[in-house]
Amino acid sequence: MPRIAAALAAGLVIGSIAAVQAKLPAAPPKSDADKSAEAAKAAAAKAKDAELLNKYSDKAVANYKKNKGIAEPKADPAAMSGKKK
Repeated sequence: MPRIAAALAAGLVIGSIAAVQAKLPAAPPKSDADKSAEAAKAAAAKAKDAELLNKYSDKAVANYKKNKGIAEPKADPAAMSGKKK
């Protein structure tokens, strides 16, 4: 059992040293066409998000008004009978 633990620990140490030493190459610089395409894609996504936000906000307001919020005031039965409170 101690041999397995020692081998595992040595493997972890060697692996971590190798991972630290390994470096990824730098990403190539973006061209102007890539930058403009990325900006157009981001603008389209932002517009779609704004449209969906407005749609679902309107839906939530309609649901609130329908179920709980702004409703016609109900007539008080005491006021209808002519009795004073």
